[in-house]
Amino acid sequence: MKQLVWIIASLLLFATTRAQEKLPVIVPYNYLDIRELYLDTVNHHTAFKPILHEDTSAMYTQPDTTKRSWFHRKLFNEHLLEFRNNEYNVFIDFLPDFQIGKTKDGSRTTWLNTRGASIQANIGTKFYFESYFFENQGKFPDYLDEYIRKNQIVPGQGGIKDYSNGKAFDYNYASALLSYTPIKYLTFTAGYGQNFIGDGYRSLILSDIQFSYPYLKITGNLGKVQYTAMWAQFMDAHSKDFAQAYDDLGYYKKWGVFHFLDWNVSKKLTLGFFDAVIWPDADSSGRKRGFDWSYMNPIIFLRSSEFSEGSSDNALLGLNAKFKLFPKTTIYGQLVLDEFKLKEVLAGNGWWANKQAGQLGFRSFDLFNVKKLDLQGEFNVVRPYTYSYKSTLINYEHYNQSLAHPLGANFWEVLGIASYRIKRWYGRGEIMYAKYGDDPDAETNYGHDISKSYLTRAHDYGNWIGQGVKTNLVYAQGTIAYILNPKYNLRLETSLAYWKVSNDITKTNDLIFNVGLRSTFRQFYYDF
Repeated sequence: MKQLVWIIASLLLFATTRAQEKLPVIVPYNYLDIRELYLDTVNHHTAFKPILHEDTSAMYTQPDTTKRSWFHRKLFNEHLLEFRNNEYNVFIDFLPDFQIGKTKDGSRTTWLNTRGASIQANIGTKFYFESYFFENQGKFPDYLDEYIRKNQIVPGQGGIKDYSNGKAFDYNYASALLSYTPIKYLTFTAGYGQNFIGDGYRSLILSDIQFSYPYLKITGNLGKVQYTAMWAQFMDAHSKDFAQAYDDLGYYKKWGVFHFLDWNVSKKLTLGFFDAVIWPDADSSGRKRGFDWSYMNPIIFLRSSEFSEGSSDNALLGLNAKFKLFPKTTIYGQLVLDEFKLKEVLAGNGWWANKQAGQLGFRSFDLFNVKKLDLQGEFNVVRPYTYSYKSTLINYEHYNQSLAHPLGANFWEVLGIASYRIKRWYGRGEIMYAKYGDDPDAETNYGHDISKSYLTRAHDYGNWIGQGVKTNLVYAQGTIAYILNPKYNLRLETSLAYWKVSNDITKTNDLIFNVGLRSTFRQFYYDF
């Protein structure tokens, strides 16, 4: 009888413990915590982002010996709504981004009024879902205002409508991601958002600087190899008129297929091999081609070989590499071949179609043995006419923004970023210098603007980086934030940014001060 009582008591205790147990939280790595992957002694696949992981620290309920009010808990420690048990997690948040600022002479007041909402959920550890929506009105510094009006898009955030009698902009955007991992070797992902390939701040292969786009991604993991195939649809927003192929329902569309094979060669070295093909959904006359099902073939480099055989589709090849030089320092790099003829490269005569790009950088963590003091340095260089094509129906661009670097092509750039976190304080400093060759007018094409057809190139030979109107760009920014709620990065933030562009035609600069209440782990790139 004593044994029976003991067994029943043990079962009841186990059932109570299971009832209190909570499922691990599945979330993507963000720019604050992805450092964990680089610091781990295991060599992780870090290039293709977003990367989901289990937050096992939130598995069990932690007793709180201090009684807190509902308002205090929601403001500082919890999601707005939380539904958690041992089968699923659901989190819902309100996401504000309220900012106000001044330019150097005080004549222009900048501001941003963003209201957003998000839902994140995982069922078990195999299914993850997230959705974000943001409604925005804002007035930007002069250099961004000029860019937005020219391209009809807020960088990375969608098309615009005039607001406040044309002095500001109204825009909204959304993103979503659904991921399912039936077995540990295979993951299916459908999304509407951005992707990033690389280990640097910039990517010359595929970046996340542009507006959201729909995509389908399949990732396989086997031993030291990770292989990803992705299919995506992009928009050509340069067209003045809506495409007749869509019965006036939207801009011309184009498709892209991307393959990336990431191989952990050793505990320190990782090599990634990339290819991409862009093709138009309809030609300039409106004849619809649609999705080319032959591109469903997931084998890397198979279709990219067409660019040497006269295919009308736009193919790119790339290499991504990282090497752990020291336990807390990783060096990385990229090489992109848009078009390549060895004979012309060796000739060294600046043939226009020698379209290549390269990157070299490093990331150091816990600098000088100071925990969470990190430093990153990076150099990028892109030859003229890289990423461009005969028309915007097929160039490496989405919604008037490059799929790679925000400066387009025909430039070199060097940048440094330092960040530091202590408790809930966060500081970040960035300085960037770039030199690029601009066009003196709308008709001339020296290879900087990738939306211009390479058929309008200035000359066939003698093309060098920086040709055209030699332009210097300087950008520096310092940011200090106090994180109110780390769950969704709710923070009080202030920043000071300096921007300067100078060449023989114009010299202009601006100093922008901002303060605000911000949230989310979104990254916007205004440093161009």
